[in-house]
Amino acid sequence: MAKDSFLVGLIGSGIGPSLSPALHEREADRQGLRYLYRLIDIDVLGVPPEAVGDLVRAARNLGFDGLNITHPCKQLVIEHLDALAPQAEALGAVNTVVFEADGRAVGHNTDVTGFAASFARGLRDAPLERVVQLGAGGAGAAVAHATLTLGAERVTVVDALADRAA
Repeated sequence: MAKDSFLVGLIGSGIGPSLSPALHEREADRQGLRYLYRLIDIDVLGVPPEAVGDLVRAARNLGFDGLNITHPCKQLVIEHLDALAPQAEALGAVNTVVFEADGRAVGHNTDVTGFAASFARGLRDAPLERVVQLGAGGAGAAVAHATLTLGAERVTVVDALADRAA
């Protein structure tokens, strides 16, 4: 029998205003599934970003099916996972953790595929010879990667932090 109820959450900093719970729960309802989506805000918990490993272990032990990961934990979570999907490994950032039936925690990065699909659907005729991108955070790196994958010849990344843009 296929599972129809899922416990999921979002780990990050300052995520109280996030629309993720409503978005995920509503879409699950449309798909005939039941999602219980919880925010796990490190600021509210009073723990540093480096506690992400403890939070992932606790979620697995509590029976969560998966987690979304956001700022500032997308890179820090990697060392606490059992495996990485190829795109997460290539980017060095994880935004989704799936707890598999065997208990393994596998990190994914859906920012690349999400951006690429949206771009192909809404901007299919946009020229890709020279692209200027503003922002190089966790999602920014994924967007730059996706833009190159879509055929961009040159991507110039501008960010307030020069090291991050490089």
